[in-house]
Amino acid sequence: MRGSKRPIQVVAAWVRRQPPKVKAFLCVVAGMAALVFLRFIVHDHDNLFVAAEAVHAIGISVLIYKLTKERTCAGLSLKSQDLTALFLAARLYCSFVMEYDIHTVLDTATLATTLWVIYMIRFKLKSSYMEDKDNFAIYYVVVPCAVLALAIHPSTSHNIFNRICWAFCVYLEAVSVLPQLRLMQNTKIVEPFTAHYVFALGIARFLSCAHWVLQVLDTRGRLLTALGYGLWPSMVLLAEIVQTFILADFCYYYVKSVFGGQLVLRLPSGVV
Repeated sequence: MRGSKRPIQVVAAWVRRQPPKVKAFLCVVAGMAALVFLRFIVHDHDNLFVAAEAVHAIGISVLIYKLTKERTCAGLSLKSQDLTALFLAARLYCSFVMEYDIHTVLDTATLATTLWVIYMIRFKLKSSYMEDKDNFAIYYVVVPCAVLALAIHPSTSHNIFNRICWAFCVYLEAVSVLPQLRLMQNTKIVEPFTAHYVFALGIARFLSCAHWVLQVLDTRGRLLTALGYGLWPSMVLLAEIVQTFILADFCYYYVKSVFGGQLVLRLPSGVV
């Protein structure tokens, strides 16, 4: 019927008209509904962590394609990649000295790929790097994360330096995407490959957050006790939730753009 709208368009239009507080409430409800859905459909919740790693790998593959085939790094934040390399290096060190497992292998591959991306942006594709738009001061996140790690870290039997390093990588991972979001906000227009990559990060972090939340529920809180005592267990969970919500707004506009048939994502003011 001419002039009729699809249900998804009607819902999207209704959401757009709501005030910020209502939108925030709807996001929380949607997140809780997604967690309930995952709890019943995924029997082994460890698979959520594997799925998060797989989605992250897909995002990195999109990034590799952009850099090798498109021969441009326009729209990518070098500072976000630097922060990613930093927290991955810290996590890899902790993994080697504290709990060597399959995640050590995955982190090694991810760090190697991230260093390659940094190399491409700094040297091979430097002419297309938007340095003036990538203006987020990374010490605004590195210094607070370091101070927080000194104050709140695991209370396990490991060496104190290793425990602080572990806490630092957890906190830094939660905010490492902020320079990328700032760059996209500065440009207002996000080309497809960059949008796909950031959306993959958002999905990966939601799955990782879901893994932690559902594990806590399944163990009736015993998992938090296993992580140590004091504020550290709560900070781990909070970091997972924070990094999910940081990307939630962008993911909303990404889905809206895809359903609207737009190849280029246009961000309104105030998304970051």
